[in-house]
Amino acid sequence: MRVTLRSDSAISTTSRIRSTLADMSKQVTDHSGADHSDGHDDRDQGQSYMVHRHRDVTGGTVRAAVFGISDGLVSNVALILGVAAAASTRESVLVAGVAGLLAGSASMAAGEYVSMKAQAELVERELAIEKRSIAKQPEMETRELAAIYRQRGADAETAKRMAEQVHQDPDIALDVHAREELGVDPDETGNPVGAALSSFFAFSIGAIIPLFPWFFSEGSAAVIASAILGLIAATTVGAVLARFTERSMIRTAGRQVGWAVAACAVTWVIGSWLGAVV
Repeated sequence: MRVTLRSDSAISTTSRIRSTLADMSKQVTDHSGADHSDGHDDRDQGQSYMVHRHRDVTGGTVRAAVFGISDGLVSNVALILGVAAAASTRESVLVAGVAGLLAGSASMAAGEYVSMKAQAELVERELAIEKRSIAKQPEMETRELAAIYRQRGADAETAKRMAEQVHQDPDIALDVHAREELGVDPDETGNPVGAALSSFFAFSIGAIIPLFPWFFSEGSAAVIASAILGLIAATTVGAVLARFTERSMIRTAGRQVGWAVAACAVTWVIGSWLGAVV
């Protein structure tokens, strides 16, 4: 069985899940005796069961971009300042900076692809096991799901009815078991190629920023310009992260800048020492 990021069958399964959720919600409401009649039909309830929307936090592409630009910026500004401290020639710094950009971006892209591909294949394996179990022993899987619903707070009768309702459709049953047992959305296992490309270009962007001054100048002026550009870029990355995570902009940007300064300080000290003894 192959899991893809999103397909027509996955969309169809999602639609059936929404319908099933609406039916179960109506059954639980009827069982409890509560009156939720508000003039809307079941179709409207099924389409509007989501209270609010969330950002995609599982795809991997955004995560790869954030890590890529941050790693590219911090690693290359630290590399550039370290090499500049050891050998102040413009050519040495440019060679080291370009090499760091190419090696880092390729390494990040390869790492993202391999890790996400391995994760997707692991999920595929577990889903295949679950699919076979649902087909061969549906009664046991139904009882297992009912037990999970009881742990979530449903009474025994309601949990049993909900589990039986889910298992009327094998695709829905597989989707629900994957979420409840594995903690994954089988339709959102990530895109290894997208994550790799995102990581590659993001790392390259982050790594080229502190290298810019060395194309036009050298010596102390280029070192200061690289440090300033690195601080500005690190602050910007922190501010953007704070905007998306709705955290304190000062704290998030300060954390980003702090780690960048620490890395640069370490490489500058080591570079200065190597330049003196080598």
